[in-house]
Amino acid sequence: MKKIVITSATVVGKAQPLSADDLARACGAEVEWVARLVDVGIVNASGRGPAEWRFYSVDLQRALHARRLEHDFGAGLDAVALILDLSQEVRRLKSQLRALGALDKP
Repeated sequence: MKKIVITSATVVGKAQPLSADDLARACGAEVEWVARLVDVGIVNASGRGPAEWRFYSVDLQRALHARRLEHDFGAGLDAVALILDLSQEVRRLKSQLRALGALDKP
């Protein structure tokens, strides 16, 4: 028996950002959760309120990572924000070290 899997994709870019509803749906969450992400600084919303907010690929990545940290480790969103910021800083510093030839492996 053949199994058919149907997948859909949405391109997220400057010309086609995600709404708060889209971001929530992509993360298996509610818009209220997205609002909490905005409140603690995990994602940046452009627009005046949830109905007008727009999100981009970096926001989607951070929201999905936040959801995993929340689910897998039971981390609160304040802790998740700190973890994500520290992880980003470590990646930035490693990149600088690689550029200087002080770090050979990624």
